[in-house]
Amino acid sequence: MRLVVCIDRDDDLGRKASVAGPVVGRAAVVDAAVRLATVDAEDSDTNAIFASVGLLDELKGAGEEAEVCILTGSPKVGILSDRRVADQFDRVLAQLHATSAYLVSDGAEDEYLFPIIASRVRVDGVRRVYVRQNASIESTYYTIVRAMKDPKLRAKTILPVAIVLLILGIAAAGNVLIWGFIGLAIVLGIYLIFWTFDIDEAFIDSVRSASTDIRQGSVAFGFGLFSLALVGVGFLTGYNTYYSNLTQPDILRALFFIQAGLLYWILAAIIWETGRAIRRRFARGRFPRTYAVAGTSIVGIGAVSYGIVFLVRYLEGTAPVPQLASTVVLIVIGFGLVIGAGVLQQYFKSVARRAVAEPTA
Repeated sequence: MRLVVCIDRDDDLGRKASVAGPVVGRAAVVDAAVRLATVDAEDSDTNAIFASVGLLDELKGAGEEAEVCILTGSPKVGILSDRRVADQFDRVLAQLHATSAYLVSDGAEDEYLFPIIASRVRVDGVRRVYVRQNASIESTYYTIVRAMKDPKLRAKTILPVAIVLLILGIAAAGNVLIWGFIGLAIVLGIYLIFWTFDIDEAFIDSVRSASTDIRQGSVAFGFGLFSLALVGVGFLTGYNTYYSNLTQPDILRALFFIQAGLLYWILAAIIWETGRAIRRRFARGRFPRTYAVAGTSIVGIGAVSYGIVFLVRYLEGTAPVPQLASTVVLIVIGFGLVIGAGVLQQYFKSVARRAVAEPTA
């Protein structure tokens, strides 16, 4: 079977038309395209989707066995969106067992995901869809105005400028311009960290997942709530330890804070991952392979963190000398677990690739 794949990397379907990917089958794909066109007739993804349907009809008209699908990513284009596209494509392949694919794209951005498709099935070609427009309306002003109405572009361009103007304006009004620059540096630093690691998208996904768990009565919500409570207990324990050592230097008080709360935080992370694994177990009939990887990584990172805390305490002269050997052993074991988690992840990926390749062969 040949699969016609249309990729919506920035998830316009989900963001504008509330259509969740993957969308499989001609009728479902046409319905998704109509819903997107109804909401935003100028979106180029609509043309790409209809082009993929047209290509499907061409292949079936030539007597080939073919099917069409749409893969959606995330409005925050990057690692998270590409991971979603890859997961959805794996689900489609598990359902259809296609041996080759044809990629339909509305631009170079979607074609960045070509390696994801090509690593799983043979890609016979790429069809890029161009939208013809009337030259009389393609003025610079119209183009800029239309672009500024795109939420993705506004978030990338206007939001940082707005933050800069807002902070500097407030600081100038209060005659504390130097603090304005300091606050601006801090805010932009936090913004860039959130942007780089997709923290905001991960937080939104967690909220959506929690909302779904509440509505469906999922067991994962109880595990998640318990893990959040443990995080709070860890901070409270660390806070009490910090203020019970007021006579100690600040660096030691900070180490005592981390040491007191670290065990609770590690346990919370393990319980959180356990809840997600149980939810996947009920949904798909098996525990996810990533659970072993996540659990090993959490324990390894916790061991390294504990070892570093004790090592710094030893360097500050507040930890006994006999603890040095055990501290080094703890750090080595932690690094070994983290490396082992990475090796385990690569092993699971190779197993998954072989499982996909066998039906194709």
